[in-house]
Amino acid sequence: MSFTFSRGRRLAKILRVAGRHRLDTFFEADSLPPWLRLAFRLSPWRLGPAPTESRGVRLRQALEELGPVFIKFGQVLSTRRDLMPPDIADELAKLQDDVPPFSETQSVAIIERALGKPVGELFASFEATPMASASVAQVHAATLKSGEQVVVKVVRPDIERVIRQDLALLYTLAHLVARYLPDGRRLRPVEVISDYEITILDELDLGREAANASQLRRNWEDSPLVYIPQVYWDYTCREVCTMERISGIPVTDMDTLRARGVDLKLLAERGVEIFFTQVFRDSFFHADMHPGNIFVDASDPADPTYIAVDCAIIGSLSDSDQYYLARNLLAIFHRDYHECAQLHVECGWVPPHTRVQDFESAMRAVCEPVFERPISEISFGQLLIYLFHTARRFDMEVQPSLVLLQKTMLNIEGLGRVLYPELNLWDTAQPYLERWVSERYSPQSILKRLQRHAPSWLEQLPALPDAVLDNLQQSRDTERHLARQQQQMKALQAEQQRRVSRRRRHLLAALACATAALLAWPEGRALLGAAPPLSWLLGLAALALAWPRNTDS
Repeated sequence: MSFTFSRGRRLAKILRVAGRHRLDTFFEADSLPPWLRLAFRLSPWRLGPAPTESRGVRLRQALEELGPVFIKFGQVLSTRRDLMPPDIADELAKLQDDVPPFSETQSVAIIERALGKPVGELFASFEATPMASASVAQVHAATLKSGEQVVVKVVRPDIERVIRQDLALLYTLAHLVARYLPDGRRLRPVEVISDYEITILDELDLGREAANASQLRRNWEDSPLVYIPQVYWDYTCREVCTMERISGIPVTDMDTLRARGVDLKLLAERGVEIFFTQVFRDSFFHADMHPGNIFVDASDPADPTYIAVDCAIIGSLSDSDQYYLARNLLAIFHRDYHECAQLHVECGWVPPHTRVQDFESAMRAVCEPVFERPISEISFGQLLIYLFHTARRFDMEVQPSLVLLQKTMLNIEGLGRVLYPELNLWDTAQPYLERWVSERYSPQSILKRLQRHAPSWLEQLPALPDAVLDNLQQSRDTERHLARQQQQMKALQAEQQRRVSRRRRHLLAALACATAALLAWPEGRALLGAAPPLSWLLGLAALALAWPRNTDS
């Protein structure tokens, strides 16, 4: 009962906020059901002046007022530019995840319950006042007993219950949007909420985030391009994550970067190289690389290094997706739309019955106007969005990994052009992709893959003869089974034919009997104009037709 009351109270607040920011103007009144249309007309907010802010500003303000879960949802929504109108996506991108912290007492209690010891025994020092606070967790500075400077990330208390409650309401709103908002179905709001649900519930598990960070750190060990802080597993679990404290310049602090003399062109190009290396070398990429998660180590301004934090959202691609994506990107570079369309069909991104010529024509119509602009002005990430949107017309089901890839590419490209506006993503990416495709099918690469699979093949080799014999036996059994099925089918068809023939003869016999009976009477003979012997002949014919035959058995 209390949950229902709480949910009802939360819904009432959402409706108040939506009314105050006049979100009802997002809907066309004629498309709404009568009861909802009447509710909007009677709404007290309609008595006030018409809204002066744009719809994007009003939506952003409403999400900010509704709190952390809705703010986070707005951030995720801003990345779905394949679904959102540009004006709304641009405004939602301004959402800041600056949330008031929860109490120090609660934070300490969560840490002590999760790690099983008092904070004084766990750390040499612990700053109860948080360094930063976000929608899902907040961060405290601390020092381990061994002297390492660390940060301790703590999940908000009772946040999962709040999230699930708000998700239920978001699903309700999504169904309303899909049904009543113009182009609501095209925006696929239920799908967006579903993606968001997976993302935000995964972020609640700080142990998962720590595992992601450990894997990324291992992938980039001893690399001059990017540094991933170390995880301290003895102080990490589902609700608490303890990591090395880093010192760096926020990547958006351009004044400090310029004052330190950082090579911004090199820094921008390294960002592109890091992204493509994560996608194609490792198939394990940081998919939440917004500016708040990226810092710069400018100890050597001529050789700057990125520092990446917050590894809660990670994307990966299968081997086939890696290969087809690389070839698709190269085909786009070369404006070979036929190959690009053919690759979409080959890799199963669009249904096999798709006409390649139609898809090729649609892609050409999207790409050619873009390529007419100077290369430095072309947004590669935006072009991917256009292509995915075009492919959706051909029933392309965009996989979550590809959506994360698209989102991350937009972040990387935008960040790179903030650092160095003349960044040419195409010139930076094309040689890397060509080299990767070439190396993938080089003799050395093929030999490495063979060596990687060799132990598994050798393990299964002794069982190969038995497997071959089993397959042969199964093949023979299948053939015999099919032969029996064919015989049974032929028998059924023959029986069906006999039944049809029998019914036809019985029908003719009945007709002959009826006619013979009619001719037995003088009135019937007069009516049909027939001689008496005819009735006898018809009777004999009926008897012959009705007589059982050998084929009827």
